[in-house]
Amino acid sequence: QVQLVESGGGLVQAGGSLRLSCAASGRTFSIAKMAWFRQTPGKEREFVAHIWWSSGSTYYADSVKGRFTISRDNTKNTLWLQMNSLKPEDTAVYSCAAGSSAAGVAVSARYNYWGQGTQVTVSS
Repeated sequence: QVQLVESGGGLVQAGGSLRLSCAASGRTFSIAKMAWFRQTPGKEREFVAHIWWSSGSTYYADSVKGRFTISRDNTKNTLWLQMNSLKPEDTAVYSCAAGSSAAGVAVSARYNYWGQGTQVTVSS
């Protein structure tokens, strides 16, 4: 099992920045990929960004490309999401996820482990 704990959410004005963190523990040697997803009430979970745990290569949703940066330190088992130029439509609960397989980097069903989520609210 892998345990994930997010932190860093909060309230920010449009145009501002936030940095989310996700601390992984447990069987972290089994992690192949990690990602951030977000969800708003009544909507399906949305892919935000992905990173390969070993190589650090990244992939972003078009809606956040150029504004968000995903990074990790796999010696400290920590994942981050730096969010800049935030917009009101970025308001959501953000969750980090870890997966053991190489498939489906943007597919939530392909991730085995999830954090509890952290609320990000962007005011206009």
